[in-house]
Amino acid sequence: MEERRQSNVYGIRPARTFEQAAARYVLEHQHKRSITDDIGRLKGLMPWIGSVPLEKLHMGTLQPWLAHRKRQGATVGTINHGFQITRRILNLASSEWMDEQGLTWLHAPAKIKLLPNTNKRPPYPLSWDEQIRLFTELPQHLEEMALFAVNSGCRVAEICDLRWEWEVAVPELETSVFIVPAARVKNGEERLVVMNKMIASQGVV
Repeated sequence: MEERRQSNVYGIRPARTFEQAAARYVLEHQHKRSITDDIGRLKGLMPWIGSVPLEKLHMGTLQPWLAHRKRQGATVGTINHGFQITRRILNLASSEWMDEQGLTWLHAPAKIKLLPNTNKRPPYPLSWDEQIRLFTELPQHLEEMALFAVNSGCRVAEICDLRWEWEVAVPELETSVFIVPAARVKNGEERLVVMNKMIASQGVV
């Protein structure tokens, strides 16, 4: 009640914790395909910064969590995911989330810096020898899926969700294509998957 009075009379923001902000983030982002991953990262952050007021959350208050994750052997990329979700919530609290008095939840977000990932290997196309070695190490059902992935460029979720009713024959090319609905594609756009003749003849899908 006192916080509400100060907000009404003096325009003072009520103190809100990171846990409160995280709960709002989860509720507003149920549609996000990666929300399960975000929830997992937030659960890992809660014991360390859940009770910290938003205005006191910065790189300094994140150091105990960072040290803990390093002791656990977490990779730089995994740690940066935690920093990214924290930064995203602080940005929303300072720019979009407002109370009844028209005040944002946070005046200004602290700068959350990502760790430099010097060990990250840049992606590169497999050579034919590397592809053969990879396939020979896989059981048959995974080898066929890997063959389809290499030749179609599909993501794992798209391959696992693939349905025969999405197949469209192209007689002129003596093959077929798949049209993956937008709801099953990460970027939300309908995806055309062109079948390689070799894959189609092997009945991989």
